[in-house]
Amino acid sequence: MAETAVQTDHEPGAAPAPPPRGRRGRRTVLVASALVVVAAVAVVGALGLGGGGSQEGSSAPPRSGSTVPVTRTTLTERTTVDGQLGYGTEIPLPVKATGTVTWLPAEGTTVKRGGTLLRVDDRPVVLLYGTLPMYRELGLTAGTQQGTRQETGAEGDTQKSGDQGRADERSGAPDPSGSPTPGGAGAGAGAGAGGAGAGTGGAGGTLRGMDVLQFESNLAALGYTGFTVDEEYTGLTARAVRRWQKSLGLPQTGTVGVGDVVYSAGKVRIGHANVRLGSPATDDVLTYTGTSRKVVVNASAAEDSWAVRGAAVTIGLPDGKSVKGEVASVGKSATAPEEGGGEGDSAAPTVPVTITVKDQKSVGRLESAPVTVEYVGRERADVLTVPVAALVALAEGGHGLETADGRFVAVKTGLFADGRVEVSGSAVREGMNVRIPE
Repeated sequence: MAETAVQTDHEPGAAPAPPPRGRRGRRTVLVASALVVVAAVAVVGALGLGGGGSQEGSSAPPRSGSTVPVTRTTLTERTTVDGQLGYGTEIPLPVKATGTVTWLPAEGTTVKRGGTLLRVDDRPVVLLYGTLPMYRELGLTAGTQQGTRQETGAEGDTQKSGDQGRADERSGAPDPSGSPTPGGAGAGAGAGAGGAGAGTGGAGGTLRGMDVLQFESNLAALGYTGFTVDEEYTGLTARAVRRWQKSLGLPQTGTVGVGDVVYSAGKVRIGHANVRLGSPATDDVLTYTGTSRKVVVNASAAEDSWAVRGAAVTIGLPDGKSVKGEVASVGKSATAPEEGGGEGDSAAPTVPVTITVKDQKSVGRLESAPVTVEYVGRERADVLTVPVAALVALAEGGHGLETADGRFVAVKTGLFADGRVEVSGSAVREGMNVRIPE
């Protein structure tokens, strides 16, 4: 049996024999070079070195991790800003009554048509609906008062209405009492002529105008009828006014003073009073707002393109609920930020944007609160998208995607919104799976 000789590098206890000249240094260099090459390949695979297109020729082994498909959808950029829920800006009531303020309503009181806004010299100032301001006294002119006395016998009894007299005059119908028609000839004008005089005031004596129509519309809406709602203040209008004045505890004059009523577009919510009881009534004695809650946003004047009348927004309430809103108005003047706001304060000028809430019940009982307003900024329809987390940075610049089999493709990014990003490129197609980097 042959023995195999085993040659050792050195004898026990002896100094190790020197290696062959040059071999050890070469081995060390080769090992270090191999490590550098492996590291370089890993970097190329992870960063996509080697060009901006698809890395078709060099695919790294698939790694573990989730994959997602490239999907086609509409991306919508949404921005959230702060707002304030309330009733809007308070404005002065156009009170024209003169005298001493003897009664004021509580702040937050809602006043409807026919309601009392305040009392001056213990006379009520009444709210009516309309767009024309009260600019003159409404009543019978000097030329119609005599006709009114002929028109009415005992208080409240009408012998001949001016309205009926005008109708008879236009139609030429005979007077039911047997008297000649107001338009007829002869001296028999009598009561008919008196009625017509009360309605037309003879030669232009009757008070006429759109303000008369506005007032008569309110009077009829309050239930005081018996006259024709038109632009003429007749004796029958005066009779209805006297009944209205009686209900208010006022002298029954049949005449409405300039300070007796205030017009607004609808019911109002009382704001704060600028005077105390016993003070003289002024133009700004009371402020008011509408009764619907709304949101005011001080939007950046440089970024208010979203604030277009009719634009839909979402309002976030303090309790976490969201309600729908609509831009109602946008201020025309930008307000500069207040000075002394602190070091480094670079707030931009803002414009007020008023947002209405159609469904007032959705706001609950809140009357005032800080809220958020979310609006749609930019939008990209029918584009390819991936989750933002799927993007990888390429060493040569830009972004790329890693396919399920380990290849890297360069992409161009577009809109970022809702955690997704718009991507495009020659190697990107709908439905392809890309990896989410770990």
